[in-house]
This record gives sequence, C-alpha cells and structure tokens, in this order.
Amino acid sequence: MKLINTILKSDAGLAALILRAPIGLILAAHGSQKLFAWFGGYGLEGTGQWMASIGITPGYLMALLAGSAEFFGGLALLLGLLTRPAALISAFTMLVAIFSVHIDNGLFMANNGYEYALILFVVLIALTLQGGGRFSIDNFIANKLTSRQLQSKHV
Repeated sequence: MKLINTILKSDAGLAALILRAPIGLILAAHGSQKLFAWFGGYGLEGTGQWMASIGITPGYLMALLAGSAEFFGGLALLLGLLTRPAALISAFTMLVAIFSVHIDNGLFMANNGYEYALILFVVLIALTLQGGGRFSIDNFIANKLTSRQLQSKHV
C-alpha cells in the first residue's frame, strides 16, 4: 500500500496540471498517428516500415510500442492517472527517438534535430519526479486510500 501511495501521491500544485495537459495531448496525438493513421500519420504498417528502414526492428512491433507509449501514456498524463509510470515510459520513448532518429541532425528541429524530443523528455522526467499534482486522478485515489487507512486504524 505504501508503494501505491508513493507512486500516486503528489503535492505539486497547478504547475503539474499545466505541464501534464499539453504534453499529454501532444503525445496522444503523435501516438494516434502511429497507431491509427490519424492526423496525417501512417498507421502501424507505414510507421513500422519506416522504423525498420532506419534500423529499429522489428518495425511493426516497435511502432506498436512507441505508438502505445505515446497514445496511452499521453491520455494517462492528460488525466493525471498513473502519471509517474506514464511519464517514465514516455520519457524513455523520447530518449529512444532522440538517439535513433534525431541526434545526427543536430539540435534544431528545422533540420529534424532533437530539440523538441529533448524538451518533451525533460518535462516527462519532471512529471516522473513530481507526479500528477493536486489536480490529478492519482492524487484523488491516494487521498482516498490514505483516508481509508486512517479509518481502519480507528475502528
């Protein structure tokens, strides 16, 4: 129970929500491009072929994993549900993107560089450390669990 509370509880304020909401939307949108070919994306088949072409194999599986981390992780961040695990998995995904796709292109996004993925990575690490904040489903659940523990001790 203590581990669950540690994962869920966060005393961060409004800043966590301000970080979570747009990053969650952005990640979910990018993931939906990979998974469902929404917003001009290529879907699993096309993304998988591209990933295989740059040496990330098996391409289809890697597209499924990256797309799922972004889409479902993004939705979780938006809601503040399992924020720390979702942020950590998404941060790892950004790290892979930086070193497998963008690093050779330099910093700037105009050259397909890593600046944008780096910004996402840094924000995701911050969310991993601070959690979803006061205005998250995580915190709501943690507070309910804490109040139940206190009630059971007094009975």
